[in-house]
Amino acid sequence: MSHAHEHWSPPARDPDDDSLRLECGVFGVYDTAEASGITALGLHALQHRGQEACGIASFDGQRFHTERHMGYVGDAFGGGDLSKRLPGRHAIGHTRYSTAGGSFLRNVQPMFADLEAGGLALAHNGNLTNFLTLREQLVSEGAIFQSTSDSEAILHLIARSRRPKFLDRFTEALQQLEGGYALVAMTNKKLIGVRDPLGIRPLVLGDLHGRAVFASETCALDMIGATFVRDIEHGEMVVADDKGLRSFRPFPAQQARPCIFEYVYFARPDSVVNGRSIYEVRKRMGRRLAQESLTGIDIDVVVPVPDSGVPAALGFAQEADKPFEMGIIRNHYVGRTFIQPTQGERELGVRMKLAPNRSVLAGKKVLLVDDSIVRGTNSVRVVRMVREAGAAEVHLRSASPPIMWPDYYGIDMPDREKLLAANHTVEEIARILGVDSMGYLSVEGLYWAMDAVRDDAHPQYTDHYFTGDYPTRLLDKEIAEGRNELVERQLSFLVDA
Repeated sequence: MSHAHEHWSPPARDPDDDSLRLECGVFGVYDTAEASGITALGLHALQHRGQEACGIASFDGQRFHTERHMGYVGDAFGGGDLSKRLPGRHAIGHTRYSTAGGSFLRNVQPMFADLEAGGLALAHNGNLTNFLTLREQLVSEGAIFQSTSDSEAILHLIARSRRPKFLDRFTEALQQLEGGYALVAMTNKKLIGVRDPLGIRPLVLGDLHGRAVFASETCALDMIGATFVRDIEHGEMVVADDKGLRSFRPFPAQQARPCIFEYVYFARPDSVVNGRSIYEVRKRMGRRLAQESLTGIDIDVVVPVPDSGVPAALGFAQEADKPFEMGIIRNHYVGRTFIQPTQGERELGVRMKLAPNRSVLAGKKVLLVDDSIVRGTNSVRVVRMVREAGAAEVHLRSASPPIMWPDYYGIDMPDREKLLAANHTVEEIARILGVDSMGYLSVEGLYWAMDAVRDDAHPQYTDHYFTGDYPTRLLDKEIAEGRNELVERQLSFLVDA
């Protein structure tokens, strides 16, 4: 089995970077020629879900082969010798942005283990909310962890199961997990796709010349010329092997609650998630945003904050009957802005990624549409840039409701004290960002864009970012808070004594 060497570590993240990041995308293909090359193409399509690292595992009928690299898919797997490096007709892949664990090669997936029943490669999208509890339990029983990723706990749980058949061991491990996740796993005989009981993280089933394909989004199926079959349902495990496709239900029945932020930000506009076109939903978000927040202001032009703000801005402009213009141009050949030693260099990093189109902005009353606002740091820089380009007025609208609560299911979202909307009124936010007016889409408006009405008694989506309504218990968080409270009580007792 081959492994890439841990030769490069990415720069640290910029704490002032306002963008949201999802942990990863997963892909798998069964019994297909050039499986690793097809997997690399699928990962290309899923690159937006994670740019920090990527990996592919293949099986050639006798041996497993893996490669894991820091950096982009094209740099790691763009060579013409991929089928020689990673031979076989079965392969799975993963593209990652770390939320659980750190930025180290040992945390990059797919992870591989030699188990009693044979080899197993695993790629995981999402976060386990009981990972620390599971890890503590496993370590106390003698488990040795090679990484700090929650994905490795799943391998340990499978290895420790005493069930006679592999699928039973796999199922027993799944039943101990909590949180949001989509898994693609590969043995020497099977390709397996699993979605968490609530369907928080997405996973789809495709068909490539009669063979099964699993992917985080439909855009990956389009990339390889596969046909979309259906979404893997919440709480479903689908197995592809020489017997064909089989579906299992390892969890008690629950109502689905997919992540609504896939529609706001994460999924690619050309993907269809849970039966809904991401592009069309985002345009509807823009239309409703215009209906809710256009009163009382006079604007000349609607400008998206690229790229993710484009569909919503287009819908806004159409509803408002105002010109839609690309007043900000994005340079696609610049990576993320990381920690810079000075504020001036940090500003330069933003200008390298986004540049004002002065002919559109100068002398105009500009309405900017962004997909969402987290800390607000990027928004401050964008607004300043637009004003310096000569805009007469700058108004900002967020195509998502105010982000009020952190996430624990795979989104790199900061603690509540760092979320702008959780700590300031809309009027205060307008002053902080330096805009003439500020507005957000309402939660009701977001559900309207989804052709739904929010029902507190029967919630349809995971929407805690806006409402604080978490769909699962947060075991690790609850235990940590309990321990902190105990320490505070002990300290208080000592002080009083």
